[in-house]
This record gives sequence, C-alpha cells and structure tokens, in this order.
Amino acid sequence: MDKQEFGAFLRSRRERLRPQDVGLPSGSRRRTPGLRREEVAVLAHISTEYYVRLEQARAPRPSGEVLAGIAGALRLTDAESDHLHLLAGTAPSRTGRHRRDVRPSILTLLERLPQTAAFVISATFEVLAWNDLAAALMEDFADRAPQDRNLARRAFLGPAREETTLYGVSDAAEFRHHVVMGLRSTLARYPSDPAVTELVDELRDGSPEFARLWERHDVQAPPMLTKTFHHPVVGDVTVDCDSLALTDRDQHLVLYSAPAGSPAAEALALLNVLGTEAVHASGSL
Repeated sequence: MDKQEFGAFLRSRRERLRPQDVGLPSGSRRRTPGLRREEVAVLAHISTEYYVRLEQARAPRPSGEVLAGIAGALRLTDAESDHLHLLAGTAPSRTGRHRRDVRPSILTLLERLPQTAAFVISATFEVLAWNDLAAALMEDFADRAPQDRNLARRAFLGPAREETTLYGVSDAAEFRHHVVMGLRSTLARYPSDPAVTELVDELRDGSPEFARLWERHDVQAPPMLTKTFHHPVVGDVTVDCDSLALTDRDQHLVLYSAPAGSPAAEALALLNVLGTEAVHASGSL
C-alpha cells in the first residue's frame, strides 16, 4: 500500500467536493474548500479518527468494504475508484517493468493501414512503432533516439514550448493533461520501474506545468475524438482519433484517420504520396 499517495489522493478528491454535492448544507464558516474530514467519515460510515489517519498516511490498509464506502462518500468515478484500490494494494498491480516490445502482428498491421496514420505507444508515452504516414504527419521517429520519441517529454520539455513542440496540434493543453493522468496511473501500476519513476521525476523537476497538474491527482482522461494538425506542407488536417488498448503489453495503438472524400483524407493521401523525406525537407517540424 502506498500510504502517502493514498492519503494525497483522498485529500485531493475531498477538497474538490462541495457540501451541496453530497446533500449537505454549505454553511458560512468554511475556511477551506471541499468537505470536512468528519463529513466524509460520516458518509463513508467510518470513524473520523480513522479517516484522518488514512489521509495522514498513518492507518493500516483499509478493507474492501471501507474502500467502497470512501469511494461512495467522495463520489469517485469508476476510474478513480479503481485507482483508489490500486493505491491501497487491493487491486492487481504489475510489480515489474512496463513492456516496450511490440507484437509482430501489430507491426504488420501498421503497414497494412496506408490511409491511416498509426503508431504504438508504451505506458510511458514512448512511440515504439509507427507507419510511414504517421512519420509524414508528425515526424520521422527513426531519426530520434528512443528517449526523444517520448511524447510526454516532448509535451512538457520541448524547446520554448512552441506550437511545433506537439506537431502543431490544436489540443496541446488537453493532451498535456491527458499525459499527466496517464502517467499517474502508470506509476501506480509500475511503482518499482525506474524508467517510470525517473521520467515522472524528470517532468516534475523540469516543468512547472507538469508539477501543477500532477498535484491535482486526476486519473480519468476524457476521450480524444478529433485532433487538428497544423502541418507545414498540407495545412490543417483534422483527423478522427482512436486509441486501442493492447492489454497484454499495456500499450496503445493510436490511429489517426479521416472520412473518405474529406479534405483531411485528401491531405493524408498527399502526405502518403510525398513520403517522409519529401515532407520534412519541405517544412520544419
């Protein structure tokens, strides 16, 4: 059980709730935002002393029944409840290192999607494999060292935080928030993986924005349905986004596609014809 992280997560969820959210009067003497600890304890049907000890990382591991009561009291979403159980050590946890090897069948699939920009990312947002169209739309990852293919590093530690840091995408702020939530869940699954812990430490030390978002303890990312790339050669390209979980290796297959006959589909087709070298010789990413 990660007592410190467990307590911090409880505090962050408690401080976001308003009394009226749980059917309590707001009153006029609240000095700090959120519910009081005793209010959460009453709603969870546990003693105030025990709940305080949980937030202060001084209590033993709570039972599943207590966790369910706390999750209900704090109005946790399914993803937040799963994260709570994971921190408490009552959910399956991967104690080794996250996988970076991609299944051969997925590598073959990437090449069979000529009209779709497709790539595979690890649990730490490292681009592990990609097809030619993804390289033409984003960058030629083959020219980058593995550590420089990490989208989390690019999002938060890129040069001067320019728009081109994230390939000119329209939702850079949303993506950064998505990265933080993803890495928090990854750290809970791989608490002893140095590649994970060192990446989080690097981002917290190197990016005030990452550090600020990290302290929010968010764990549920909204789906990204579309994304617009401001491409230096073909202009704006709005694509549909699909992220398919490869659960056996804790990876994701990301697909950027466009409806047939749409301007975006024509732009992707042009990029496919031009190829990576021609595209990146024509513009700077």
